[in-house]
Parts: sequence; structure tokens; C-alpha cells
Amino acid sequence: MAQPALSQLVRDLEATLGLRLFDRTTRRVELTEGGREFQAAASRILDDLDYATRSLRDLAGRKRGRIAIAVPPLLATVLLPTFVSRFHAQHPHIKVVIMDVAPKLLAESVRTGQADCGIGTFPPGEPGIERTPLARDKLAVYFSANENLPVDTIRWEELGQHPLITLTPDSGIRRLIEMGFETARIPFDPAFEVTNVATALSLVEVGLGYTVLPTYANAEARYRKLLVRTLVDPTISRDVVLIHASGRSLSPAVQAFIPVLQKYSRLLVPDPEV
Repeated sequence: MAQPALSQLVRDLEATLGLRLFDRTTRRVELTEGGREFQAAASRILDDLDYATRSLRDLAGRKRGRIAIAVPPLLATVLLPTFVSRFHAQHPHIKVVIMDVAPKLLAESVRTGQADCGIGTFPPGEPGIERTPLARDKLAVYFSANENLPVDTIRWEELGQHPLITLTPDSGIRRLIEMGFETARIPFDPAFEVTNVATALSLVEVGLGYTVLPTYANAEARYRKLLVRTLVDPTISRDVVLIHASGRSLSPAVQAFIPVLQKYSRLLVPDPEV
């Protein structure tokens, strides 16, 4: 800045403050007491501005941030940690908050802003959310390892020969199972109803019956004495997606997380033979 323009700015500032900031002589210019006090305050403001600028650049550059993810308990327990560990290796300063919520509350937690995004399956026409596909999951039948069957697939109509352990009616999985039985034209008469996938697998493990679950339950079943076969006639699948609220911008942290989810989403649909 040219000297005359700078001098005019200083005079304007002194007029605004009603206080002289500099003592001027023919040989030197030095701060007055008021000038020194003003300099200290102004320096703090400039430091704060510099910190705010660097902080926003870190957010934009995905060096810092926070993600709150709503996810059903089974996914939160056995699958999401794999994604988070890979994401944390790439972005160690972005904090990830995992909210394991009931599936029926998942979309609402995203719409209200309690969660930045959610992972799960949702009925068509669910309002107020936008979807990013991750994987397509299939329904499969799980049974005790003591009943090893020499087949790769099981038809729905064969399930009528065994006691059925299923989830309660408020579960989205339950509605798909009922559709399978209806399509196969066999009566739907569960022997046991439970609210938790892990409970269903535990009952199957001790030989109380079969259960039908999405293939991502393999991540839990592999630690038990269980086998799984693909269900056919019909084959029933569903999309596992990431959702965020419609009309709300994704944060840089969420934008960085999505490619990691997409890359490793094959873990959601493992080989049905376990």
C-alpha cells in the first residue's frame, strides 16, 4: 500500500476511535499508550481470524471433522467397525460417532439431524431422505451345523418341514420373510419370535429350528456352529443404502466416508456358504 493511502487509513481509524494511536516526529513514529493497547487487541482478533481460516481449511481438506452415523444394531456390531477402521486409517482426525438405533427409528434420526447419515434398508418412498446404494443383500436360511445338507440352495417350500424362528412383526426382515412364504404358498407359522438377530441365531444353534435372515448375518453366524444356504423360488433381495437428509449439504467428512463404504460394501453380502 502506498504511504499516503496508509497514512489516510491511520487518520481515519484515529478519528473513529477518538484517540491518537501514533506519536509522530520528523524522525520517527511510535505507538502511544492507547496505540499499544489497541495493537494487542487487534493482534488477538487477527490470530482468531487466522485460526478460523485454518480450521475451515482443515474441514474442507478432511483433516478434521465429525460424523454421526445411525445404523441398526447388527450392522453396528459386526460390520461397521470394519469400515470405520479403514476410514480412520485414512482420516485419523475425523471423529466417528456410531449410533446403533432400532431400524424403525433410523430414517427419523437422519431427517431430524441427530445423525449425519444412516446405513440400512428402507421401503420405497421413504420421505425426506436421499439414498446412495452400497450393496444388494439376499435372504438366506440358517440352520444348525449338525444338519449339514448336501445342497447349495434351499427352496422356500422346504421351510415348511422345519420349525421356524423369526423376528417380530415390526421388523422389516419379517415382512420379507412373510412375502417369501406367501409366494411359495406355504403356511407361515413361526415356532419362536424374537426381536434380536443374535437371539434367533442362538436358538438355531441349539437345534430349535431354522431362521431366515439377510446374508450380512453371516458376520455373526460364522462364530457359531451354524450353516447357511441361499433361498430360491423365490430369491428375495433388498438394497443396503446410505441415506442423508434431503436438501441438506453433506459435510466434507461424510463425503470422505462414502467412498470407503462403497469400496468395502461387498462385506455386507458375503458368500452364503459358511
